[in-house]
Amino acid sequence: MDELRVNDPAVLGPYVLHARLGAGGMGQVYLGRSPGGRLVALKVVREEITGHPEALLRFRREVETARAVRSAYTANLIDASLDEAPYWLATEYVQGPTLSAAVGERGPLPAETCRGLFAALAEGLAAVHACGVTHRDLKPQNVILSQRGPQLIDFGIARGAEQTAVTEDGASGPGTPGFTAPEVLMRNEVGPAADVFALGATIAYAATGRPPFGTGPAASVGYRAVYEPIDLVGVEDGLAELVRACVAKDPAARPSPAQVIERCAVAGALVGDVHYAALVGAGAAAPQGPVAAVHGGPVAAQGHAQGAGARASAVPAGAPAMPHDLPTLDGYTPTQLAGASGPAARRRRAWTVVGTVALVAAVTGGVLVAIPDGGEDGGKKERAASGDTAGPDAKASASPSGGGGGSDAVPEPPTHIEQTAPNVTYWSADPHDEWTGGRCNIPSEEVEQNFQFAVPRDPADVASGKARIGMRLKYPDDPPGDHYYAVAVVKPPHDQPVAEAEASGLGLVENRALGHASRIVDLKPGKGSSDTPWVEFVYPDDFGTEVQGKSRTAARPLRDDPGDWTVMFLHVTGPKDYRTVVCDGFTVAE
Repeated sequence: MDELRVNDPAVLGPYVLHARLGAGGMGQVYLGRSPGGRLVALKVVREEITGHPEALLRFRREVETARAVRSAYTANLIDASLDEAPYWLATEYVQGPTLSAAVGERGPLPAETCRGLFAALAEGLAAVHACGVTHRDLKPQNVILSQRGPQLIDFGIARGAEQTAVTEDGASGPGTPGFTAPEVLMRNEVGPAADVFALGATIAYAATGRPPFGTGPAASVGYRAVYEPIDLVGVEDGLAELVRACVAKDPAARPSPAQVIERCAVAGALVGDVHYAALVGAGAAAPQGPVAAVHGGPVAAQGHAQGAGARASAVPAGAPAMPHDLPTLDGYTPTQLAGASGPAARRRRAWTVVGTVALVAAVTGGVLVAIPDGGEDGGKKERAASGDTAGPDAKASASPSGGGGGSDAVPEPPTHIEQTAPNVTYWSADPHDEWTGGRCNIPSEEVEQNFQFAVPRDPADVASGKARIGMRLKYPDDPPGDHYYAVAVVKPPHDQPVAEAEASGLGLVENRALGHASRIVDLKPGKGSSDTPWVEFVYPDDFGTEVQGKSRTAARPLRDDPGDWTVMFLHVTGPKDYRTVVCDGFTVAE
């Protein structure tokens, strides 16, 4: 949750604004208060897209859907302004962790809790379908675990059966890979049965803690959803059987929500389930630091509130915040992702859906490819989202420049980055993947087509204890702006060296630290050239960890922690304000 900025409105209609909750492709979401003291989430269409008829049609459809769907399982629409700019809608402010955040924090749910959740969400879908609406993007990020039961959120792409799809720039393709039904991916046939498929996939995630159709490029995940069985290893037989029925490839073979409820045969209310109650209670116990998650309609919240700054009164008590969840890369971008600002949008407790954005092949959109190194140093792997095959000069390391002119992002160039939440992004080697060599479990948070990077390809390339990391922007005038600050982060696989873990007797624990960072560099040092120079760093020499910007600890030697190391390239606009552009990695042999 971030304080209001100078250019933010103080009020919208009758609502006094207290804080920023997040941002999205459509606009900004604020925490507001009604004259009578009710907390609401206000979603405001960005001024620069108010002249786009398609975007406004989409927003109006979201309002219409929110008006139509009135149920105990959805946050209700309270108010809306559609006559003139600024266009906005206000919904109930719902407190609680999302299912994805809860499972990411606490692990898979017991079978009985999953059955209760299954039945409750099926009842919610039945209520939505009774309104003539299909959700179209049901997934763990769009389920809030509130004290009154699970809530379905984000109806930004929901539509009635008679409506045609509305597209907008940057949003192509339906739903989220791994939760989108085969008939939607193959033929764009959207109906209640597709929501049942998504429900089954969502429960599979809740029961396993794993993405239901694996990780990797979106096209690969979509392919498995169409042709391969769902991952239910370790799930209790009866629950697994019902999930398989829901994710049947043939929509006609799937049960209705009413049949799902019947087969769950729950004996009590989900809110009375001990494990569910613990998850909801966890939503009130905040991780340290102000972070928030905003969803297309209601807002999920957990944690401690902060003051909203000079332009508003203090954020009301009971207005906590929670970590962000993952984006939808192949379709509608949820409110909490695109264009978000502040630590809430940058560091998020998350779970596995698809691979790094530099490797994503959209199921229905364009293809971003991996390019083998074409330079003289065959020990690197180079990928370019732009598709360019030029590689870095392994013998020359470009010095960063402060560039000229003022920055579009921040008044002063960022000097360091600080971790604000547990980092659960991990790269894993895949010997069967000849093209990429491995994959990350968490998708990148920002797309930059002109970003190119280089990391070691084979374990032999880091046998000396050194790893060369490179990056650049191919074209200096794209993206817009005078500056583009970036940093490379190298993350060891475990939270301490292997020898120390063995000596302590506690064993190896996966590393949830951000990792060791290079210095921050400006990848747009000047205009007028056909491309920008490569910036290259050597790990561990050029890497370290900042401690509140006051001291810097040395990076861990590679030989101290054999395994798969993660490399993240971040676009930085402030010490706690950064986004992953690319995630990759390399393996350190034992």
